[in-house]
Amino acid sequence: MKIALIDYGTGNLHSLAKALQLGGAEVTVEHQLERAVAADALVLPGVGAFGAAAAQLGAAATVLHQALAAGKPCLGICLGMQLLFEGSEEGTGPGLSVLNGHVRRIFAQRLPHIGWNQVVMFDDPLFGGIDDLVAYYANSFVAAPTDETDVIAWTQYGADRFPAAVRRGRVWGVQFHPEKSGQAGLRVIRNFLAQV
Repeated sequence: MKIALIDYGTGNLHSLAKALQLGGAEVTVEHQLERAVAADALVLPGVGAFGAAAAQLGAAATVLHQALAAGKPCLGICLGMQLLFEGSEEGTGPGLSVLNGHVRRIFAQRLPHIGWNQVVMFDDPLFGGIDDLVAYYANSFVAAPTDETDVIAWTQYGADRFPAAVRRGRVWGVQFHPEKSGQAGLRVIRNFLAQV
């Protein structure tokens, strides 16, 4: 199975590529979206700022949007999940608009939100075989979907409750970092690969 890990100038590619390889995938790091969409599935990594990532994707984001709308499997992680939405308070530039809604700042006195939080999961293949998920987060912004039926998991930081994971069709997004969330996080990655 060939997975394209999309490089739009963010960090954390190495540990994510390693986690995908542990799950049995052949991983290529791609900055050319036209080549990336030829893979069996796509992964949008986390770490970075929305505006800079949107600018890096640029006009080629249309290619990515079309592939996802046509059913190409995709997993967005942290910033990658946020890019699935229409836009963000964090920076200018459009998201991919695969999911309706925008990205907002977390309602908390202390930011960024860095550390471990309980994930309240709904029934979805992404969470198959996981009874309890405490995941690692590193973010100051979160998704605010227009349609909460797209939400497949929630988490809470301080008084703010926000989506931990979303799904529409064969596109999933997780706000946490599964590659840094121990065995349960690696299971999330393996479950995604199983769906591909």
